[in-house]
Amino acid sequence: MAQERLTSQKQIITDYLMSVKTHPTAEQVYLAVRKKLPRISQGTVYRILNGFEEKGLVQTIPAEGKTHFDGDISSHTHFICEKCSNVYDVFDTCSKCKKLENKKTKVGKIKNFKIYLYGICKKCM
Repeated sequence: MAQERLTSQKQIITDYLMSVKTHPTAEQVYLAVRKKLPRISQGTVYRILNGFEEKGLVQTIPAEGKTHFDGDISSHTHFICEKCSNVYDVFDTCSKCKKLENKKTKVGKIKNFKIYLYGICKKCM
């Protein structure tokens, strides 16, 4: 199968997702990318993000009925604030979770994991 072409639109979206730690929604990605590509449509941004998700190039985090996107696809935990819905990376919470990767269980082999922690962030306390 031929490798998919990396268009300037996809590159700008990728660059944006890799440059932020805020876990933006598709709408937020669209508004940010539009500053560099004023003619890009919201539908194009959504299609590109969905394609990235299908290919495993981004992580998605569900929070308050919206999907947030994370350009860091490493296995790590996310903290979701129940007041403001902001999503934060947490890398040091589950030190034993890494041991789960490639572990064989009764139901199959674990490839990766997603763990969501819910609470109130420091800003909202």
